[in-house]
Amino acid sequence: MTTTTVTNHRPRPPAQPATLRARRLPAYVAPAVAVVALLAAAGIVYGAGIGGPVLVVVVAALLYLTGLFVAANAVEGRRSARNRTWSALIHSAFVLALLPLASVVWTLVSKGVERLDGNFFGTSMNNIGARDANGGAYHAIVGTLEQVGIATLITVPLGVLCAIYVVEYGRGRFAFTIRFFVDVMTGIPSIVAGLFILAFWVLIVSPVFNDGRPGFSGFAAALALSVLMLPTVVRSTEEMLRLVPAPLREGAYALGVPKWKTILRVVLPTAMPGIVTGVMLAIARAAGETAPVLLVAGGGAAINFNPFENNQSSLALFVYQQAGDASKYSPARAWTAALTLVALVLILTIAAKLLARRNRLAR
Repeated sequence: MTTTTVTNHRPRPPAQPATLRARRLPAYVAPAVAVVALLAAAGIVYGAGIGGPVLVVVVAALLYLTGLFVAANAVEGRRSARNRTWSALIHSAFVLALLPLASVVWTLVSKGVERLDGNFFGTSMNNIGARDANGGAYHAIVGTLEQVGIATLITVPLGVLCAIYVVEYGRGRFAFTIRFFVDVMTGIPSIVAGLFILAFWVLIVSPVFNDGRPGFSGFAAALALSVLMLPTVVRSTEEMLRLVPAPLREGAYALGVPKWKTILRVVLPTAMPGIVTGVMLAIARAAGETAPVLLVAGGGAAINFNPFENNQSSLALFVYQQAGDASKYSPARAWTAALTLVALVLILTIAAKLLARRNRLAR
């Protein structure tokens, strides 16, 4: 008997490469390319006399992207070079977008520290002449706090309630009409809001309480600012309420919680951080408005703690007036007032964020 042995000849697997690591660009190449690009851009811009530091940064970014692509393409290949270039482009775009903000902050701080003293924050411009180096913005700070505070008290409840109605209750043509007019009001110029309050409140309503004479006041300025703040508060609150997950509402309804209590205890706390952000954006816009305050509050150099009587100034109006004054001491006051206004809005924003974080719905 003959036994036949069958041998299966299977093909051998291909030999594995000695290493799976691809060639990588050394870590020092990217910083070196950036330094060379910056030096080359400075030489081009300043050598030709065609610009300043901003143009140097822009040209350096373009040269850096080109140099990085060439270096990566030579070492890592075309695919990896594209990946590196696009990543660098994203980071460069971020830096270029940050430059204007950094420039504004640096200019405000460098020029605004000149009058950061007790006299600036403790006195007004009453009886201050063109040759007097003293004088401050105490009256303008008081006016800004009162006007923006009153406008916030008026706007935030109305805006939040309007957004709740549109999101939770509004259906049909009436809700569509509200959204339409909110969108229209978002784009109205501030001068239009000031003219509206001037025609309605100052010239029609205030004479009834002022012996027939129109009355300029800080309250009228607060009304004008509330007109500007209202669409921002409504729109931002509406968007935040729509982002609240539907299962949160459904879970509360399943437990028998009424709709109004669900909105109050579940929906609003969940959306509170976003609502606070929208409110602070509206406050920042209102605090920086000049035209409505000039039209209906009139401005003034003296301190006025009563927002319902007589003229009242604000920080934005104070900056406008000092920037156009002929005195050599006015620009320093204007820059310090601008720095004070930005710092005030920043402090309010941080405080509101901390308060919203503390009171939001526990997870």
